[in-house]
Amino acid sequence: MNKRKRRCKTFVNTPFSPPPPLRFGSLELSGNLVLAPMAGYTSLPFRMALHEIGGLSLGTSDLVNARSLIEKNPNAFKLIRSGPQDRPLAIQLFGAVPEEMRDAALVLESRGVDVVDVNMGCPVPKVCKVGGGAAMMAHPARAFAVVKAMADALRIPLTCKIRLGIDSLIAPDFARALADLGVKAIAVHGRTKQQGFDGEVDLDGIRKVVKAVPQIPVIGNGDITTPLEARKMLEETGCAGVMAGRGAFYNPWIFRDIRHYFATGEILPEASFDERFKFMARHLDLLIETFGEKHGCPMFRKMAPLYVKRLGPAAEFKRKIFHLQTRAQFDEITAHYRQWREEILGRKNSGLN
Repeated sequence: MNKRKRRCKTFVNTPFSPPPPLRFGSLELSGNLVLAPMAGYTSLPFRMALHEIGGLSLGTSDLVNARSLIEKNPNAFKLIRSGPQDRPLAIQLFGAVPEEMRDAALVLESRGVDVVDVNMGCPVPKVCKVGGGAAMMAHPARAFAVVKAMADALRIPLTCKIRLGIDSLIAPDFARALADLGVKAIAVHGRTKQQGFDGEVDLDGIRKVVKAVPQIPVIGNGDITTPLEARKMLEETGCAGVMAGRGAFYNPWIFRDIRHYFATGEILPEASFDERFKFMARHLDLLIETFGEKHGCPMFRKMAPLYVKRLGPAAEFKRKIFHLQTRAQFDEITAHYRQWREEILGRKNSGLN
């Protein structure tokens, strides 16, 4: 990570022309910055909070099981909740049965979704064990049958999110076949399924995918946590856009900061302690508004530790937030953590242990 940041710094004062806004079929976006889907994280409240900050061109939903959607499972419909402030929006489906994926996509189209995305990149076992996610890349014929059924039926854009392969680079040929079937854009995570989220992102692998499908936009994904890393992704791969997932939790201002840098060449300062906790409170409020306090607070417990990764000592906050049950308790935890953190930093600055 440190080596990557040092390399990126050389770009700051050099000329840079970002690519034009992304276009998927007939849908033209305001920019080229996309939120990556993250199971259990990128629900409506988080997307709304990001849109309030600004900079995001396209939000993507949590992963939605196609079979659950066509069976009218209430939990599946919770995952596709949206509203005017949450647009444009891509809903990401996973599954391995062509007819189920097609029918689920048609349900989404009937509800006014802007883009349907097929998950072919998630390495999580519970997704892969049903043949979805990155497991689809191990069975190309099945994957292509799914995509053909969906592309033939849909009028709205169909996109796919893939990895570089299972344990080696197969993404260029895989992407070429997807484009031939009617996919309008492809997002590529620059690691294999076997790598998961470990190791360096392979920018050269993404570049090879870009060269393989010049007729459609390719969106680069993996380790986008700063504007300079976004620029590096674009310049070294030739991709048409960038996608950030975990980076948006480490720094919810990432899309605003990237867009500002692309427009001005200026790197904005990182958000302050107070700004971060104001955003966290807003996210929690939206979770409670959407899912109720009983369910919203437990959902927030796993997200909150990501928000404080850049704040230095945070052990006390993580310990307390694990037991969050009410909105009022969040304010108490925040006040306690602020005091604890100031005491810890004060001791370090004075040389005391």
